[in-house]
Amino acid sequence: MSGNSYNEMYDAAGTLRPHYQAFADWLAAMPPERLARKRAEADTAFHRVGITFAVYGEEAGTERLIPFDIIPRIIPAAEWAALQAGLWQRVKALNAFLNDIYHDQEILRAGKIPADQVLNNAQFRREMMGVDVPSGIYAHIAGVDIVRAGAGESYVLEDNLRVPSGVSYMIEDRKMMMRLFPELFSRHLIAPVQHYPDMLLENLRTVAPKGVSNPTVVLLTPGAYNSAYFEHTFLAQQMGIELVEGRDLFVKDETVFMRTTQGPQRVDVIYRRLDDDFLDPLVFNKESMLGVPGLLSAYRSGHVTLANAIGTGVADDKSIYPYVPQMISFYLGEKPKLKNVPTWMLRQPEDLEYALAHLSELVVKEVHGAGGYGMLVGPAATKAEIEEFRARIVATPEKYIAQPTLALSSCPTFVDSGIAPRHLDLRPFVLSGKQIGLVPGGLTRVALREGSLVVNSSQGGGTKDTWVLEN
Repeated sequence: MSGNSYNEMYDAAGTLRPHYQAFADWLAAMPPERLARKRAEADTAFHRVGITFAVYGEEAGTERLIPFDIIPRIIPAAEWAALQAGLWQRVKALNAFLNDIYHDQEILRAGKIPADQVLNNAQFRREMMGVDVPSGIYAHIAGVDIVRAGAGESYVLEDNLRVPSGVSYMIEDRKMMMRLFPELFSRHLIAPVQHYPDMLLENLRTVAPKGVSNPTVVLLTPGAYNSAYFEHTFLAQQMGIELVEGRDLFVKDETVFMRTTQGPQRVDVIYRRLDDDFLDPLVFNKESMLGVPGLLSAYRSGHVTLANAIGTGVADDKSIYPYVPQMISFYLGEKPKLKNVPTWMLRQPEDLEYALAHLSELVVKEVHGAGGYGMLVGPAATKAEIEEFRARIVATPEKYIAQPTLALSSCPTFVDSGIAPRHLDLRPFVLSGKQIGLVPGGLTRVALREGSLVVNSSQGGGTKDTWVLEN
């Protein structure tokens, strides 16, 4: 499959793409043993810093290193400018959709999206109806997964609006490349990414409750056993804010306070890395020990801002994804700058019939699934796996969507056998506050197994540094 996919570094004739020329010259002069040595040095450094993630379902305390590839993914300036414009447009429309469905629901009344698909969605939070959030922003941080397929056209694979993760790896990958190969950064004009924590903090400060001029911002983590705990500690430290757990906060008079050695301190903005269900045991999961009792009442009263807002998950649900182009047209009066992947919604009889007849060719995903779990990659599945999945689909078709198996673009990658093409995607991180912004690039995830299309770290994927050229 790699042979048929768009190669980021070489064109179909095997000619080097111009934006890779300076890097290719450097790579050709690099002794293989030095590359191998630097690769081992990177692994050691990542272990030392603690850049690991926990894998759910494995033995308690199991930590894995996310493999880091030393061959960067390079994006020319003009290509990035077009991608950025599409990302801004998409996230703006998604925020407008969230504001609408929790208020006037005009898009539902206009029949652009089936009302039952929104109102009966497990991620739709009726508790948010009529709640005015600062600047009408619900998804302050959005991770939008972009893939390149076919002749090189970019598609949005999915939108991550609940608690998108991975930005710490973007920053650490850049630091590692600068440390291992400083000479590369004198040969290329590469847009910086290290200022992301500063941008994030400023973004969070701009959406503080009305009348708060010097807001206190905290990062709420589920704790050390969460798979992204490294990222939580990293971002809190980089932003210079407190990392807190639910037990560190309490609500009094519909205001949130943080326990400190100097006494209670008011909290104005909570960057929460905790799912909706666990935020407030008085309203959602009654057994949650991770949240803050009374948090929703403080939020509804406008005394604290949550980033991202409660209820954003309905906009990144895979059953809503096919309607994002309609959102862009409805709210912005524009044509989408970025394409969706063609999608069959298996709740619809004709789509179901088609998918069941073509399972061996399709990728089938659970609408609430994440992390590469709960999906069928038809061309890579056995007959038994396909039949097992068929039974699941027939039992509850509304839980699934299907998409064509895209030949994701590939990029030369340093693997055990040497340098070989591997499939990848890109997750830029879009920040929405008083303005929309994003650092150039994002997290490039790479499927390290030959022929694999699954880039998720939990499924054996790795990461690359992403270079956006400034000229």
